[in-house]
Amino acid sequence: MSALSHVLQGPALLPIIQAEVPSTAVAIAQAMQQGGIGSVEVVLRTPKALDCISAIRSALPELLVGAGTILSAADAQAAKDAGAQFLVSPASTPKLLQAMLDTGLALAPGVSTPSEIALALEMGIRELKFFPANLSGGSAMLKALSSIFQQVRFCPTGGISQQNLAEYLALPNVFVVGGSWISPASAIASGDWAQITALSHQACSLARQLKQAA
Repeated sequence: MSALSHVLQGPALLPIIQAEVPSTAVAIAQAMQQGGIGSVEVVLRTPKALDCISAIRSALPELLVGAGTILSAADAQAAKDAGAQFLVSPASTPKLLQAMLDTGLALAPGVSTPSEIALALEMGIRELKFFPANLSGGSAMLKALSSIFQQVRFCPTGGISQQNLAEYLALPNVFVVGGSWISPASAIASGDWAQITALSHQACSLARQLKQAA
């Protein structure tokens, strides 16, 4: 299993894609890529999410595509079969972590407490999703965790926007920042792909200022 930080491409950003149909997912991904994004996370929150992963992989082979909202062993295997190149989960249990590890894919399971971080460490996982970031203490919590879990790095997700992105990117124990602000629902509904490209460009510019490319 490769570390997720070694797999991700482009700036230290992992925008979320949620789409009802594959054609929309591809359009979102293309707009993000045109704005400088190198890696995306397709969340398994719609009936066609797995098809969306496959469609993006086919249409944009140079873009790194992962699956998010992995909640079970079945989700993990189905995402891999659909072509996902890494896995992200909002939660951590021993059974779920083992199932994700068994796929051989890079991963970032979700944590929000020291006990969950310790569980992941026991299983050899040192790169974790911090979720929901803002509701779990935000950047202040990550700073506090850095002195205790010095070998762990995080992908904060949840409640992150262009306005507070910098405070997360500036943290040394953050290797990438995830979120959905780059693809607002209103832009997707209206097919305003140019807005998504513009938001991607803004976020990428900020990420390059504060982080080395992932």
